[in-house]
Amino acid sequence: MPNTLDDYLDTPDGATKVIAHARLLMKLAHLYQQLAPAHLAQSSSLANYKSGTIVIHANSGAVAAKLRQLAPTLTAGFIKKGIECNGVQVKVHTALTDRPLDTCTLKPLSAATSRTLDSLRETLPGDSPLRTALAHLLDRAAKKE
Repeated sequence: MPNTLDDYLDTPDGATKVIAHARLLMKLAHLYQQLAPAHLAQSSSLANYKSGTIVIHANSGAVAAKLRQLAPTLTAGFIKKGIECNGVQVKVHTALTDRPLDTCTLKPLSAATSRTLDSLRETLPGDSPLRTALAHLLDRAAKKE
């Protein structure tokens, strides 16, 4: 039974493979920053390396298109640096923090709209899904005084 973190990481079942892959990704990310044009490198990041393919996430479709055009050059650059590289795959992957948050504006129902929806609800059969939905809407909706 391992007594320390180092003992655990050195076991065959330990995290040595994960750590080795993380170190490789850090090395590849550093190489990518050197190989890619600065303006494209700032708008993208190296995401993974699997089966000889380098995966890059671009922040926009325009950056992805440029990187796809540069894929053969990037592949050759990685090979020159001693990395086994069969190709470069580019995916668009925008960060959630880059998007503005949708804000919901509360728009209350007017008294006339509430009355109209209520009268519509009353004309529908008792087991109608639309009647149930309208009742739920009227119960939960904010109303203008």
